[in-house]
Amino acid sequence: MGVVNRTAFLHSKRMASHGELRLIGENYDPGFIGMMKEDDGYGSSDDFEGALGNDQDTADNGRPPKKKKKFHRHNPHQIHELESFFKECPHPDEKQRRELSRRLALESKQIKFWFQNRRTQMKTQLERHENVFLKQENDKLRAENDLLRQAIASAICNNCGVPAVPDEISYEPSQLMIENSRLKDELNRARALTNKFLGRHLSSSSANPSPSPSQGLNSNVEVVVRRTGFCGLNNGSISLPMGFEFGHGATMPLMNPSFAYEMPYDKSALVDVALAAMDELIKMAQMGNPLWIKGFGDGMETLNLEEYKRTFSSFIGMKPSGFTTEATRETAMVPLRGLALVDTLMDANRWAEMFPCMISRAVTIDVLSSGKGVTRDNALQLMEAEFQVLSPLVPIRQIQFIRFCKQHSDSVWAIVDVSINLSNAANALMFANCRRLPSGCVIQDMDNKYSKVTWVEHSEYDESTVHHLFRPLLSSGFGFGAQRWIATLRRQYSSLAQLMSPDIHGEDINTVGKKSMLKLAQRMAYNFSAGIGASSVNKWDKLNVGNVGEDVRVMTRKNVNDPGEPLGIVLSAATSVWMPITQQTLFGFLRNERMRNQWDILSSGRPMQAMFSVAKGPGQGNCVSILRGAAVNGSDTNMLILQETWSDACGALIVYAPVDASSIRVVMNGGDSSHVALLPSGFAILPGVQTDGPSMQPDIDENTSDGCILTVGFQILVNSVPTAKLTVESVETVNHLLTCTVEKIKAALSVTQLGSVE
Repeated sequence: MGVVNRTAFLHSKRMASHGELRLIGENYDPGFIGMMKEDDGYGSSDDFEGALGNDQDTADNGRPPKKKKKFHRHNPHQIHELESFFKECPHPDEKQRRELSRRLALESKQIKFWFQNRRTQMKTQLERHENVFLKQENDKLRAENDLLRQAIASAICNNCGVPAVPDEISYEPSQLMIENSRLKDELNRARALTNKFLGRHLSSSSANPSPSPSQGLNSNVEVVVRRTGFCGLNNGSISLPMGFEFGHGATMPLMNPSFAYEMPYDKSALVDVALAAMDELIKMAQMGNPLWIKGFGDGMETLNLEEYKRTFSSFIGMKPSGFTTEATRETAMVPLRGLALVDTLMDANRWAEMFPCMISRAVTIDVLSSGKGVTRDNALQLMEAEFQVLSPLVPIRQIQFIRFCKQHSDSVWAIVDVSINLSNAANALMFANCRRLPSGCVIQDMDNKYSKVTWVEHSEYDESTVHHLFRPLLSSGFGFGAQRWIATLRRQYSSLAQLMSPDIHGEDINTVGKKSMLKLAQRMAYNFSAGIGASSVNKWDKLNVGNVGEDVRVMTRKNVNDPGEPLGIVLSAATSVWMPITQQTLFGFLRNERMRNQWDILSSGRPMQAMFSVAKGPGQGNCVSILRGAAVNGSDTNMLILQETWSDACGALIVYAPVDASSIRVVMNGGDSSHVALLPSGFAILPGVQTDGPSMQPDIDENTSDGCILTVGFQILVNSVPTAKLTVESVETVNHLLTCTVEKIKAALSVTQLGSVE
């Protein structure tokens, strides 16, 4: 009798747990995160019908047993049509079932049973998938509980220093339920106050129905999905306070998000979007033609948009009106272990340090899950970043997104980003000029201490905000595409390997001094990038002066207490022009100290020489140098120039700043470089992309595709008194310096019809 009662109890408990599954299971994609497998088994509607028969039917009163119906397996065409319809409507009505029956030559009841089987199988597999996450979460909670008990048992009194004996703590279920009820009451009161003062409803109940993933987060949705495999994802959970710890030697300033913790958002919905984004990234990284189209030669892979629309469905809403799509993929070997790259990408400051010319600002708003141990498996965080191209003619892309890390095997990780909107859907600023579709990388450890990195970059942006000179560059993927991320990653890790090497090539300077100088150069290049793109890192005020061209951006800011640059009023001027010569030719000319007197006003027309240089990686142009002008009338100059240069397949950079000789000697001896005042100027070069628009015919090169885009930027101290007023004469002087520099470069390279920006 006891066995019967226990069986009945387990059966009722199992049925109750099935009843808790919501309609999300009915919208669940069979290919979701690789957990579901295509199986024709659920294509047999008669299987389900036969299963309902009584297996105990035997001959009774002389009657023969009932004959079981034959199994009927649908053909591939029927299954494909049923699957397609199921994705759109998992609950067809009678009219829809009749239409499917007529079109697929099946009986109406077969259609009905197929959909029943399909929904049942989906719910079962979803439950199994969730059980794995629940078990992991349970193990985490047990471990945390043990640590907390140990901490309580070993508590020390702050006053007397002896072990503290806490009051007896009751872990009885009844006491825990009372405490839980009290905390719920406090939470409800807090929600009531929030609703009163913010005028919006905060999700508070797990009974709210869950919308389909295609609804995304555009309506401040109240979604609760029973995926508790991530720590702290329940509705109403308290956001973890973030301590933005710098990596060793980090030079990036700490940035606070402009809206952190001011806008309520549904964490469960973010989990759902993260899982869907991870699934899409994995598929896009693995699939080949026709989804990806390979360029000529070793060109990058671009996305076939028509094939993408047929293969994937959007889960963050429709493409905004007027937006253009850019999507590229690149695969390369990188000299580092996979976990090291994962750690870098999951840390906002180290990530921005790794890509200084592409990311002007990055901040982690909230950590929804810190992941499992050192592997960062299931780590999920909410972030905001500003993406840039080094030109005043390309607006900065400020994007809010979630970043999700998943370890798929012992040696394979995937990290995906996808844009979200934390504000109300009625907000006109949502996705102001760009949104990031599932983008990121798949990292695979190889046996030779290298990692194979497959990078996918997929964005939609408002092309009307981009100057026509840069539209071909951005649409081709050279501006923000995968090839640029990979090229920067490889160059930076080569630099890091060079920095960590016990033998850094250079003269008259020890290893500590070389590393200190590289830190100074890193800060110089970062400040230059921030000034070109008008990043919010520095509070720039844009100026509109009558004599300044519309393609020249002039900005100003005041430095009151930053020891890393001169005190006073700083003026920044930048512009971009088309150069009908190759990137490598222009780079070689600008980095050559012997030719510097042909364009640099700081050289006063005198030839310059390199005192020494520190290599940052392979290639002659990847280095940090100290330049000195030739002596005049036997007198030596006390002013030196610190210069950093690099070049790769996606661009080049020449950044320099005048430095005092005594200050640089301190740095070369291994002293602190953070107090060396710098105002960087320089050049950024981007590859030209051949278009059907107006061609710019060069005089030194017959091929119109052999061109590039040159961005020139200056930061000048116009007044050493921060409270002084900026004059129009100062603005015109800096603008004249910018124009003269461009003209001198044209003259030196014999370019007679430079395609300046129109």
